[in-house]
Amino acid sequence: MTSYQKEYDHAKNDPEGFWRTKAQALSWYRQPETILSQDEHGIHHWFSDGEMNTAYMALDYHCENGRGEQAALIYDSPVTNTKKTYSYNELRDEVALTAGMLSAQGVGKGDRVIIYMPMIPEAAIAMLACARLGAIHSVVFGGFAPRELAVRIDDAQPKIIMSASCGIEIKRVIEYKPLLDRAIEIAAHKPQHCIIFQRPEATSQMTEGRDLDWKEELATASPAGCTPVNGSDDLYILYTSGTTGKPKGVVRENGGHAVAMKYSMKAIYNMEPGDVFWAASDVGWVVGHSYIVYAPLLHGCTTVFYEGKPIMTPDAGAFWRVISEYGVRALFSAPTAFRAIKKEDPEGEFLGKYDLSSLETVFAAGERLDPPTYEWMVDKIQRPVIDHWWQTETGWAIAANMVGIEPMPVKAGSATVPVPGYNVKILDDNGNELPAKSQGNIAIKLPLPPSCLATIWGDLDRFRSGYLETFPGYYVSGDGGYFDDDGYLFIMGRIDDVINVAGHRLSTGEMEEVVGMHPAVAECAVIGRDDELKGQMPLGFVVLKSGVDMDDETLIGELVQLVRKEIGAVACFKEAHVVPRLPKTRSGKTLRKTIKQIVNGQEYVVPSTIDDPASLDEIKELMGRD
Repeated sequence: MTSYQKEYDHAKNDPEGFWRTKAQALSWYRQPETILSQDEHGIHHWFSDGEMNTAYMALDYHCENGRGEQAALIYDSPVTNTKKTYSYNELRDEVALTAGMLSAQGVGKGDRVIIYMPMIPEAAIAMLACARLGAIHSVVFGGFAPRELAVRIDDAQPKIIMSASCGIEIKRVIEYKPLLDRAIEIAAHKPQHCIIFQRPEATSQMTEGRDLDWKEELATASPAGCTPVNGSDDLYILYTSGTTGKPKGVVRENGGHAVAMKYSMKAIYNMEPGDVFWAASDVGWVVGHSYIVYAPLLHGCTTVFYEGKPIMTPDAGAFWRVISEYGVRALFSAPTAFRAIKKEDPEGEFLGKYDLSSLETVFAAGERLDPPTYEWMVDKIQRPVIDHWWQTETGWAIAANMVGIEPMPVKAGSATVPVPGYNVKILDDNGNELPAKSQGNIAIKLPLPPSCLATIWGDLDRFRSGYLETFPGYYVSGDGGYFDDDGYLFIMGRIDDVINVAGHRLSTGEMEEVVGMHPAVAECAVIGRDDELKGQMPLGFVVLKSGVDMDDETLIGELVQLVRKEIGAVACFKEAHVVPRLPKTRSGKTLRKTIKQIVNGQEYVVPSTIDDPASLDEIKELMGRD
């Protein structure tokens, strides 16, 4: 039996024994005896009677055990030309002082604190300071529109909001304070105080009696110790932003989260304490929570905190410069970041300018890693490129190539195999298990492993109806896919992305894969357009690589032939448009659902996470929609 299979079977057949062992890798105040339990609502919880503090495990423990002088966090900001390194001792002291500042304002165990900040170290410090006090943080992506922030204020009901005067997008300064003021004005719930970190790029007007200056308050604060919490006490709330309706506040518990984060750093990413790990994301998203702040620090690694973009800060060599400068061993980013680099630097010329000898592995997640991008990355970076699949709800990978346990051959388009702890099944619409190579609903047999969401904040019914009731005994992911004969899992996108063409169920993800193979195409999206005759027809939107000189008609003709050749005439792929860009969220996900709504003349809500709303107007104009 292989090492992976042995590990996977142990987690599947004896989850309590498996996770008990993994929990012992962390320093608890009181080791948990009750590993898995169910509450009166039948919801599972991990390590409920263990006593701990996440900030202690991530900082103080390392300071007490010889890592105090090691770099804990490296801040690199090409948009402000700032670099700063915090040792574990320095980061612990900053966090303790910030926790003291919050404590002085009455923040304690169970209180909520909203953090609305850019990618500056103070954002991570604020998160860890809340964890230190046993308070529950809710990070809202910096620059979110006031209405979106207001919804989250009303839902989480924070005692304190921590924010900064501004964020910086390439060269554009985005003032946060007017957005925050407007959000508080709209919200029914009013925080006691807002603590504002003033940045030199913009100074905020303060509201007397409500707003406090971060640096001034810190100057008079006393360090706070770590408040013991139970393993099942909440660590944070993170809102997933749908295109409609109220966002869902995913609740993460302290114990399961710490155990899974610690386990994953070695098992999935093959990292050792002392290594430099870089997740090129934002703390506003789940990747930022899990793999910029918590997991690297729990494991005793050095984490890179980057305030910049993969391109234009200053160029398409930005990632390679950071890797070279800090000796990054593993890079983790969304495929869209690599597509942006590929578009700007298709020949990978910038790669030759930097020493990448420290880099061992590149990891991708957040959306499907299409085979053409995968192949470009492998060809140019000359390192293993590992796709893995997870969700905000799970907080860590559901499927991955477990390189720290047993590296497996990579298959382009696959997230490889289920991670130990996730009993993944492919179900038909009636909940019956499907054989290999049959596409269906990806579901996870309960109980979910540690770190997965325990509930939706303040809305147990929504948690049940949204995730647990579709297929009783399972968590439904909302994604479709299949296993191949080797047990590799292929994620084909959201269930909504399966279209029905004349009775044939076809995956738009599969068509995107083929369209993306064309040498002129940098990225693409395929959606289902309503059709009177066939029900739905696929419609492609493509962005060309920089420097491509090809007329649209020729290109579209070639794409039609390519899809016909690779998938067959059954795909009915006959129409595509060349566009300057695809509408995306700030985290780089293509807004396929919104594009589809525009194409089909449906009502739509501009998603709160959109990067540039004008990109939707371009699609509307193209489709002749007013």
